[in-house]
Amino acid sequence: MEWIDRTTRAVRWRAENAATAVRRAWAEPGRERDVVAQAGKAALAAWVAWAVAGWWLAAPMAFVAPWVAVALVESTVYRSVAHGLQQLAAIAVGTVVATAAAMLLGDAMVTMAVVLPLVLLLGQWRRLGSQGIFGATGALFVLTGGDVTLAGAAARLSEAVFGALVGVAVNALVRPPTYLRDTRAALADAAREARAILDDVADGLTAAEWDDHEAGVRHERALRLGRLVDQARSAIGWSEESLRGNLRRPRRQSAAAHGTTYADALAVLDYVAVHTAGVTRTVREAAEGTTPRPADTVTTAYADFLRETARAVHLYGEYRFSADGRDETVGRALNDTAAELRRTLDALRRQLPGAAPDDPDALVTYGTLLAQAHRLADHLGAERV
Repeated sequence: MEWIDRTTRAVRWRAENAATAVRRAWAEPGRERDVVAQAGKAALAAWVAWAVAGWWLAAPMAFVAPWVAVALVESTVYRSVAHGLQQLAAIAVGTVVATAAAMLLGDAMVTMAVVLPLVLLLGQWRRLGSQGIFGATGALFVLTGGDVTLAGAAARLSEAVFGALVGVAVNALVRPPTYLRDTRAALADAAREARAILDDVADGLTAAEWDDHEAGVRHERALRLGRLVDQARSAIGWSEESLRGNLRRPRRQSAAAHGTTYADALAVLDYVAVHTAGVTRTVREAAEGTTPRPADTVTTAYADFLRETARAVHLYGEYRFSADGRDETVGRALNDTAAELRRTLDALRRQLPGAAPDDPDALVTYGTLLAQAHRLADHLGAERV
């Protein structure tokens, strides 16, 4: 029955995350709403491409246009243009090679056996980037679409060009993405998750819960926190790229400033993620019995430290990533919390060495916890504000 409970908890956690994403998309601008907008734009691009090519012009290969249009509603306008050129080149290569080979060999099966390995190799050409696979797709469309003719090849290429133009135009003109992967939102998400993990670990230590499964879940969450920070790191580059070819030019200076301003915040959260993973790993090992479990007096003191750390992370996120700008009241609260964090760490430093003077293994565990605590405090100190 234990696996049923674990599965139920996992499903509930995923459902809660999905519901939270839906609420955020509805309530406020952010990554969730941007993703919904991009999905709607891709659908619009496909509808426009089909309405013109399939319904109005009744083009012979009309299906190619919406297919290409959907693929080119990318996360940035620059990427739409760059990938559009690569994709058209790959489709052209696949279509021309397949058409020429089919007309020369006269048998679709033989042509497919000869052409597919060739276009798949051509698709690995670095100048085609991630779009190289469309060469093989273009060849398959030729070889599985009935009679192979020059007119059919020309129709496919013209429909691909039209679909690419529609996809790029929709992406550039309809709510062009400037912050699909919003840096501030990504960093704020990482700060919220770090606070939640630290509070959760503190609650478990206070209640003396040494369930190895729960400890493992907390450690997995801490590892995912590192991935959230990585997403925030890539978001800085994405926010700069999103302005290339974007008609929303007035935000360029703001975006560039965000990239510089958030670099130090990214470093802080990176350290928080690394050392939170270290804390959860140590707790998990103690729960599994591979290392000694700390005494109750130690876990209570350490839980207090983790709660202070969680509060510092929360205030740091409120101060650095608020949409309304920095609130000096929050800044002062952060300074006070950082000072209290230092005092809690000093008390912990004095207490841990004497907790198990005759148990070397326990001292190793305590030393690991103390080292992680010291590093967390270092990177959440007042000088980081």
